[in-house]
Amino acid sequence: MDRFAALQTFVAVADQGGFAAAARHLGSSPPAVTRMIAALERHLGVSLFRRSTRSLALTGEGVALLDRAREILAELQETERVVMGGQSTPQGELHVTAPVVFGRLHVLPVLASLLAGYREMKARLMLLDRNIRLVEEGIDVAVRIGELQDSSLRTVAIGSVRQVIVASSAYLADRGRPARPQDLAGHDLIAGDTIRTGAQWRFGPGMDAIRIAPRLTVTSIDAQIAAAAAGLGMTNVLSYQAAEALAAGTLCSVLDDHAPPPVPVHLLFHASRARMPALRLFIDGMRERARAGWD
Repeated sequence: MDRFAALQTFVAVADQGGFAAAARHLGSSPPAVTRMIAALERHLGVSLFRRSTRSLALTGEGVALLDRAREILAELQETERVVMGGQSTPQGELHVTAPVVFGRLHVLPVLASLLAGYREMKARLMLLDRNIRLVEEGIDVAVRIGELQDSSLRTVAIGSVRQVIVASSAYLADRGRPARPQDLAGHDLIAGDTIRTGAQWRFGPGMDAIRIAPRLTVTSIDAQIAAAAAGLGMTNVLSYQAAEALAAGTLCSVLDDHAPPPVPVHLLFHASRARMPALRLFIDGMRERARAGWD
């Protein structure tokens, strides 16, 4: 058994979510992929996948192997590039995940620039307003906005984004403009279901917490912005999320003198990805974009 080929096949099955998809990705056949995985499982003495008629999922042993397999394959690819003199040229596919609006406004332009400059590079962008497990989803790098939990992943800080409280001019004309955070108790509030805001909104450098009782709770940023624009109340969003509506005059910001604290922006990736040329270029591109600001 060619162990490098077996690991490559294993990673392809995990990334593509099935034997047939992995076979197409590798230019092989489903039976050949199935045989390779079976041989690898026999060699290791463990099951790497839980198989059913409808789904394929990694076992605990499979999750543990996937991370190490990526590292081994990345090291092999890096060695080949060094020997061939192409160590600085990005090749293959970079898998990125980011929050929906931030990804559309800021990550996609960086990827577009890289793809235009490097013909051998490909990218997959997964836009989700929730955190996912990088290894299980085959993600090379994640954009995370907010405080980070302890993890073994490497992190690169790329700035911060402002929080803003916004409402429509019609709502403010009808209900008045709050002068201090405590005045929010007399207003209709619109909340998202994100960890960032939750049941408390924080203000000022001291991060004073104001407990909120939202009149409306929604599950997407677009809905928060739309509800505020429709005059249903005030909402707490990140500056880039409301930038278009603020520029158009659809929304107005309030409590600017008591601005909530900025929220950090990080890139997360496993140590095994650190030497990927595409990842290094992506990090540089995101840093450059951060210098212009996220608003």
